[in-house]
Amino acid sequence: MYVGLRLQIIISFLFLLAHRFSSFSRKVQATLMASSNIITNGDFSARTESWYSDGCEAFVVSSDPFSSDSISESSSCGYAVVTNRKETWQGLEQDITTQVSPGITYAVKASVGVSGPSHEPAEVLATARLEYEDSSTKYLSIGKTYASGDKWVDLEGTFEISNMPDRVVFYLEGPAPGKDLLIRSVTVRSSSRETGEASSVFPGALDIVKNHDFSDGLYPWNSNSCDSFAVINNDCDLGSRAVVNNRSETWEGLEQDITDRVSPGYSYKVSAIVSVSGPVHEPAQVLATLKLESQSSGTEFKEIGKTYASKDVWKTLEGTFVLSEKADRVVFYLEGPPPGIDLLIKSVTIHCKSNNQFERSREFRSAPEADDHHIFLNSSFSDGLKHWSGRGCNLVLHESLAGGEILPHSGTCFASAVERTHNWSGIEQDITDRVHRKVIYEASSLVRLSHSKHNVQATLYVQYLDQRKEYISISSVDANSDDWVQLKGRFLLNGTPARAVVYIEGPPPSTDVFVDHFNVKHAEKSPPAGRPYIESHAFGMNIVSNSHLSDGTLEGWFNFGDCDLRVGEGSPRILPPLARDALRTTHDEYLSGRYVVATKRSGTWMGPAQTITDKVKLFVTYQVSAWVKVGSGGLTCPQDVNIALSVDGQWVNGGEVEVDDGDWHEVVGSFRIEKQAEEVLLYVQGPSPGVDLMVSGLQIFAVDRKARLSYLRGQADVVRKRDVRLKVSGLDASELLGATVNIRQTRNSFPLGSCINRSNIDNEDFVDFFVNNFDWAVFGNELKWYWTEPEQGSFNYRDADDMLGFCEKYNIETRGHCIFWEVESYVQPWVQQLSDCELEAAVESRVTDLLTRYNGKFRHYDVNNEMLHGSFYRDRLGSDARARKFRTAHELDPLATLFLNEYHIEDGHDGKSSPEKYIELVRELQKKGAPVGGIAIQGHITCPVGHIVRSALDKLSTLGLPIWFTELDVSSVNEHVRGDDLEVMMWEAFAHPAVEGVMLWGFWELFMSREHSHLVNADGEVNEAGKRFLEIKREWLSFVDGVIEDEGGFEFRGYHGSYTVEVVTSEGKYVKNFVVDKGNSPVDIIVDL
Repeated sequence: MYVGLRLQIIISFLFLLAHRFSSFSRKVQATLMASSNIITNGDFSARTESWYSDGCEAFVVSSDPFSSDSISESSSCGYAVVTNRKETWQGLEQDITTQVSPGITYAVKASVGVSGPSHEPAEVLATARLEYEDSSTKYLSIGKTYASGDKWVDLEGTFEISNMPDRVVFYLEGPAPGKDLLIRSVTVRSSSRETGEASSVFPGALDIVKNHDFSDGLYPWNSNSCDSFAVINNDCDLGSRAVVNNRSETWEGLEQDITDRVSPGYSYKVSAIVSVSGPVHEPAQVLATLKLESQSSGTEFKEIGKTYASKDVWKTLEGTFVLSEKADRVVFYLEGPPPGIDLLIKSVTIHCKSNNQFERSREFRSAPEADDHHIFLNSSFSDGLKHWSGRGCNLVLHESLAGGEILPHSGTCFASAVERTHNWSGIEQDITDRVHRKVIYEASSLVRLSHSKHNVQATLYVQYLDQRKEYISISSVDANSDDWVQLKGRFLLNGTPARAVVYIEGPPPSTDVFVDHFNVKHAEKSPPAGRPYIESHAFGMNIVSNSHLSDGTLEGWFNFGDCDLRVGEGSPRILPPLARDALRTTHDEYLSGRYVVATKRSGTWMGPAQTITDKVKLFVTYQVSAWVKVGSGGLTCPQDVNIALSVDGQWVNGGEVEVDDGDWHEVVGSFRIEKQAEEVLLYVQGPSPGVDLMVSGLQIFAVDRKARLSYLRGQADVVRKRDVRLKVSGLDASELLGATVNIRQTRNSFPLGSCINRSNIDNEDFVDFFVNNFDWAVFGNELKWYWTEPEQGSFNYRDADDMLGFCEKYNIETRGHCIFWEVESYVQPWVQQLSDCELEAAVESRVTDLLTRYNGKFRHYDVNNEMLHGSFYRDRLGSDARARKFRTAHELDPLATLFLNEYHIEDGHDGKSSPEKYIELVRELQKKGAPVGGIAIQGHITCPVGHIVRSALDKLSTLGLPIWFTELDVSSVNEHVRGDDLEVMMWEAFAHPAVEGVMLWGFWELFMSREHSHLVNADGEVNEAGKRFLEIKREWLSFVDGVIEDEGGFEFRGYHGSYTVEVVTSEGKYVKNFVVDKGNSPVDIIVDL
């Protein structure tokens, strides 16, 4: 009996095991079948990721528009709505070039519907667009159906490609204009795979990853030194996903062995939808990595691609890889976020792109025009003018010109653009089919002119699928007729182009432009430099020799140019104020009272000088301060006095002041040298020829930034924090006994914003960084008059409307920049050509149209930009024109705060825009009734010095108006030093009570007004300067833990802003939110649990 029982148990166990294996086998087979869909995001679970609307708009919604009875097996948790369709062919498309191969039959199935005014059945088509290198395009009709507005219908069909084109695009189209096309799901599968027939597809043509969407749990995925679990969920916003948690290292993640499913020599494309959760304060890096194990060569790690993910936001990570040789083991895995942050993975697909790409790249390595990384075809004109065309001109090919005086710089020939009709005329090449969004490209050329010297520019013209056009300046150079010069720059496309053309332009029509070669390729990325090593130096030590002239001699000084020098007496005996403040010196008799005077000056650049080559250190910021004065011959008009440096012949501004009387004035400024120089010459210059120039107590000393930051943190504690008394209520006293609180600030209320432009919002990586780090926006150009009305009566508000809608979507406050620009060079030609009466009418129309259209939309307006540097409208319309603009703007939008906006106010580098002159301008406007509401300092600053910035802010604060930095950017070739500069400016602003907000003038590489000023690289990687920015933001948040006192009280001091408090008692946890409003006095806040 015992033996029989054992036998029965064994038989039952084997039966159960067989049943489970059969079930498991069916599950694996079903998973493999599901993963063969070559459409990415075919169920729209990741919204419209990987899909593009063709000349229309698209979005994803969750609710089913039809009755539940109509739900079919193909239903997904959300569906796409394609709207604003003006043509039957407009719909939703996806590039599937890398997913298909010739000779394979593909089966298509889509669940579609329609919505719109007509209830008649509408035709819906599935089409494949095949684009070839010779610019020809073919269309394959895949299938069609008729959909009505009351249910989902299935559209089915098949297609096969005989010869592989350069691009294959699948799209759905068909309903009449005005009807919305609804799409619930799309699948495209190899029919041979589905029927179980032997496939002729090359290795890995279908999805390499098993259980790509975690619908079968975690099989066959493995967690790498951490924990993981799968969430099976049919909710449209969540879906099934893997959660990788308890991570203690950045490299810990989820992996899958793909050894048997990949082969050497093939190019594979990876696409993963990922996110992060946990204590995420900034976008976290997520990497796709390949681990290659081999007995002969050990273990190698190959980075495939990366993205930056934010909490609760799904991101698409894409990349490619090629195996150069067979490995014993190939493991694909996802990693990257900092320890403690959970990695979320919705899906992973790996498809083979081609079976000959690897060989092709090796075969044509010597021919850049055939390489995948070189975008231009026939870049050196070795095949004549094939692929090239003339943009408003004719093209000619030459072996030489001018009797052999003009020869190719390289190769055997060069091209010339002749009979040019406009400045924009030149040689061009269409790169539409070879350029991709979010990829950094480098354009380079050698150019020369037929005569004269003019600026030559490389430009990218882009027309997007929505018909919007953009001209992107790639680079420019001053070219001449004597030598070939290099034209080189980089560019990036945020959106998907319908057409993209690169061309060379610039010189007047009468000038021929010669081009030796013209190439566009994928830009190479150089590793960033580390923090520079700075040799020991003494802060506050003056590096100017014989500055005080104590012995009455000119030792160490010499005349720069044809002028005479001598020592005079009668200058101030105390240090200039800013030098005294920075050096913390209180000696009244510090200076000798002597000065250097330069006479018989025949040029503005002539004056006293010293050589300081051996005294300046690389990457050290120096403050400049001196007393200066001009002789009586210079009192008839204002005179500029400039402390300058000649660094290997290049002028560097050390500070400038405008003098219009016979008094001594302080000149202040700063400089930094970032490249080793053979000669550094210090000199004083500026006044008109014949005007005597006097200098006393010139101080140049290294700035101690760390000491200054320590002081600013203390000031910020006073200005931006307040004492908070929390009172916890709603619980019994017994439960509160021993309870703890964890207080976390989620947002500082100090406004922090950035400049954006229209194309930026097409880049989801840019958007992700922006919305997570800023709460204000200003438009770079799109609101300026030359943008909204480039030609009289031709209006363009579309870009501004799009951007305003974007900001409203993310609850971003906006500044209106700018209504007018007073500098004539920024006034569009048609406005300049108006008569005075016509101009006054146009000005009235401009302000009325703009502020009526956007009434209540912009919190601020810069009314008349840069009035200290231009006077176009004042000169044409009279002295009251400026104040009148303010009065009219206030009448039209009384809730908007009206600002002046100026540059160089805070750095001492421009005599025209000192704090004193700015104050004088504000008061002049106020006297004329201008409702000035705020003072804007642009903040385009180089090597900032805190004491100089603070001095300017102190002076401006006497007006009693709020101060904003509105266009802040800093520039340094070294990312660490750039971060230091930004830290100085942000803390100076944050620690000053009169400053009420800071706007950066951008943060993304290739979309900045100045070189070496970006915080995020063009590929989305946060650089060292950007990391410093994020560190500062974190430092502006308060975090407090403690124990609740008797009667439910808890006190702390924290920054103004939004908070979350977690109260942990013996009975459980309670979480509440509260706000600490702006103020200095203690505040009582009741937290009712």
